[in-house]
Amino acid sequence: MAASEQQTSKAPQPQGDKSPSLLKSSSIVSAMTLLSRILGLVRDVLVASYFGARADAFFVAFKIPNFFRRLFAEGAFSVAFVPVLSEYKVQEKDIKGLVKAVSGSLLAIIGPFTIVAVAAAPILTWVFAPGFASDPEKFALTSDLLRITFPYLLLISLTAFYGSVLNTYGQFAIPAVTPVLLNLCLIVATLYFTPWFDEPLMALAWGVLLAGVTQLAFQLPFVMKLGLLALPKPAFADVGVRRILKLMVPALFGVSVSQINMLLDILLASFLETGSVSWLYYSDRLTQLPLGIFAIALAVVILPSLSQKHAAQNKQQFVVTLDWGVRIVLLIGLPASLALIVLAEPLMMTIFYRGEITAYDIQKMAMSLRAYSAGLLAFMLIKVLAPGFYARQDTKTPVKIGIKAMVTNMALNIPLVLTLAHVGLALATTLSAYLNAVLLYMGLRKLGYYQTQPGWGLWIARIVFSCGVLVAAIYAINPSSEAWHTFSEWQRMGWTSVLVAVGVLSYGTSLLILGVRPRHLVMAKA
Repeated sequence: MAASEQQTSKAPQPQGDKSPSLLKSSSIVSAMTLLSRILGLVRDVLVASYFGARADAFFVAFKIPNFFRRLFAEGAFSVAFVPVLSEYKVQEKDIKGLVKAVSGSLLAIIGPFTIVAVAAAPILTWVFAPGFASDPEKFALTSDLLRITFPYLLLISLTAFYGSVLNTYGQFAIPAVTPVLLNLCLIVATLYFTPWFDEPLMALAWGVLLAGVTQLAFQLPFVMKLGLLALPKPAFADVGVRRILKLMVPALFGVSVSQINMLLDILLASFLETGSVSWLYYSDRLTQLPLGIFAIALAVVILPSLSQKHAAQNKQQFVVTLDWGVRIVLLIGLPASLALIVLAEPLMMTIFYRGEITAYDIQKMAMSLRAYSAGLLAFMLIKVLAPGFYARQDTKTPVKIGIKAMVTNMALNIPLVLTLAHVGLALATTLSAYLNAVLLYMGLRKLGYYQTQPGWGLWIARIVFSCGVLVAAIYAINPSSEAWHTFSEWQRMGWTSVLVAVGVLSYGTSLLILGVRPRHLVMAKA
């Protein structure tokens, strides 16, 4: 569509375009994400039980397309596309034309890239896991798995694209529940597809591909209901597409630093003892539970909100919204981080100690879980602070910050991995995440787009004191490490449930006693 047409024609306003409160929207996303993460844990338990440390090959084959997915689809693309789409929405421009042009251009880029990647699977395996080259059988298996899993990138990129459209129109539940389908497909593949293959790990690879088809098909009817589903048509000369591409280029680094760091970890872990990739994967997955349920949910709803406030030139409400997001992150992130550190081994034993997983594996997983959990607050802050730049269509500043954090991570990786093995990789990621978060915060403060609102001192004091109550309560009733090893599976589940309940109850009760009320969780008006 011509640029001039975009300026004059208007898309029909979709039905049901309402703007629920950020707290309500993030709660919806959190609930859907919680379901997805629970099923994700079920999936990981089954994979660990069926394959143990042998799953290293699948995790690498799945991580590679996932890396590009987060880089292009959920990373750089989303942070570039959502602000432009929000602007079109606020200014009543031709939204359907933009959707048609962007989806076509996305296909034109990722389609050929996917074909080349499938053909070059052994090269990608060598690039991302060079340590596997010393084991020809493992290397060949990883390459074969990658040929099947990589097309998932194309399918999930389109899914993320249409999910961004739905989020912009306040329909957060559908994109949030979509990941559930991936976990269901992999659970079914593990339970029922493995007998069909000489190499059982192939079942997981085909499960990933099936999930991509299912996730995309699930979202299309809802986009159609909005009146925004159109046959994709590449249009690189389109004004909106050019703006998105311009914003994407620097964002490729800025928004995806954590993913690049994670792949660097896998690369180095491939040289360590067998099982290192799996230990890092399982501990990272457990850290992702609170990160996905709360921080990513906040980021999903806060980016469109900030983008629309920026488009409407409402700077004060922009500042208030960002401050609200940081307060909620601190309220949830600090106790979650401490709880994961204190309960690292009990959680790992309860979730994974069965089948092919040994006590040695549990010990190694718990160690890396503690290192990742120490950085949970930083990971959460990044998810909320980065949209403060992207909503203003500023992708250059996060790039500079991201590069500094990535270089720091690389510099820390070598000395820490030599002394702490796989735990050093997790710790380097944590330290670089804190640098990233601090620099994002300082940048927003300097630009005047983040200012702490009244009441921060009391807010921090209440949270810190309540966290102390939480840790003390857990330590008081937590059985010894020796006892955990003698417990039956049901006993471990029971004790873990009690510990989690006591932690939540003690933290929540302390906050209530100190005066925190539900109204304090609602964003104040500017």
